[in-house]
Amino acid sequence: MSDHPTDFVGSVEDAITSSVTSRIPDAVVTVSGSGGHYRIEVVSAVFSGKTMLESQRLVLSAIKHLINGDRAPVHAVDALTTRTP
Repeated sequence: MSDHPTDFVGSVEDAITSSVTSRIPDAVVTVSGSGGHYRIEVVSAVFSGKTMLESQRLVLSAIKHLINGDRAPVHAVDALTTRTP
């Protein structure tokens, strides 16, 4: 893992989790990683009937403010898993 420069203060994992759950209230979110690289797993009934791409876009749109910009805290989502309960 590389060290990614950021101005973000606080827990990136908590920020990702709260951003996803604000968009998908029933989501169970697991986040791991550091240095700007994160792995995210989201379990929610909202993914039922959606394609993998649609589900991943939903999650990524919830955290786009943490990804966009030169010094954003999330440099890469190395793995994104979405599934139904």
